[in-house]
Amino acid sequence: MGFADAFHKLKLVHGLAVIAAAVVASQARAGAPVATTAPPAGPAPTAVTPAVPASSPSGAPTAAPPPAPTPRVSSSGAPIAPPITVASAKRTFVVAAIGDSLTDAKSHGGGYLDYLRKKCPKSRFDNYGKGGEMVNQMRKRFGRDVLGEGVTDKPAYTHVIVFGGVNDLYSDQTAGRTPEKIEGDLLRMYKAAQGKGMRVVALTVAPWGGFTKYFNEHRSKTTREVNKWITGQVAAKSVDHVIDAFSLLSCGDADKLCPKVAEPFKDGLHFGKDGHEILGKTLYSKVFSSCE
Repeated sequence: MGFADAFHKLKLVHGLAVIAAAVVASQARAGAPVATTAPPAGPAPTAVTPAVPASSPSGAPTAAPPPAPTPRVSSSGAPIAPPITVASAKRTFVVAAIGDSLTDAKSHGGGYLDYLRKKCPKSRFDNYGKGGEMVNQMRKRFGRDVLGEGVTDKPAYTHVIVFGGVNDLYSDQTAGRTPEKIEGDLLRMYKAAQGKGMRVVALTVAPWGGFTKYFNEHRSKTTREVNKWITGQVAAKSVDHVIDAFSLLSCGDADKLCPKVAEPFKDGLHFGKDGHEILGKTLYSKVFSSCE
């Protein structure tokens, strides 16, 4: 190649370079990206997909599930099972009631059992009340009448109601009936029924302070003593339920029947329909509400 050719070629290359520089400058002024030499290829970056809230079919975001409850544990660290709520099943009760004239239908007693019969038509309530009896006399027939000893026609009672003591309390002088003897006879009936698998329902002695021929301060004291003992028998596990007839049927003077519940009787000892309904309602709500 001659000198002239080489010089001509050099000018051509220089011209191309000038044109390229002008193009780059023009692109920079226009904001277009300028191609540069790429760096050596490295590892491809890991794509991170942002979390997208779950949505319902309508497109609305779905609420996050509530946090799991913290398990309860005992002081030793053992897990405590959560309480289980079970609806009370209806059942048929077979009940014996033993008492004095306040239970004896022949003496206008036992109205509380009539109330229960209406509320529990498929259940059975047998009345073994006998007017004028003390609890030691009830105990002597308890084996036959309630436990079915020596007889073949007795049902298997689920419950026994024991309601007595007032005749003993005013027979302290004539029959030597003390609170200790009254409590002892009641306890023997309670335990005998429990031994046969029965639930025991004890009633306290009802107010009888209006029975002025026999009531006095000493007998008021012994009545309260016996009633305190009866109410303590749930804690002693001798009975399953106590119905406090003394407080349910009194008002104003705690020793006396409310006038409304006493009617139509005037002796201050026996009570009428309203009193029996109060006892029946309480027995139903406290003991027999699941009856059929």
